[in-house]
Amino acid sequence: MKRYYFDLRDGDAVSVDEEGLELPDIEAVQEEAARSLVDMAKDAVRGRRFNGFGRGMEVEVRDEDGPVLQAKFTFEIDWKKQ
Repeated sequence: MKRYYFDLRDGDAVSVDEEGLELPDIEAVQEEAARSLVDMAKDAVRGRRFNGFGRGMEVEVRDEDGPVLQAKFTFEIDWKKQ
């Protein structure tokens, strides 16, 4: 199995993965990247760090040869009443 590193970008904050994960194929890499994005969104809401404005979140995956995959989305809440 190959080792993949999942670097997280949340707005301007970047967290570089130094350990990585051994995964069997690119489908498993994609699934792990998607799970990471879901966890990032949950943490943003639970930690009340989210102010309602659009916020970009990304997972940049690399292996020993370089970039493999990038998964990203914009998380936005539109408050109608406060």
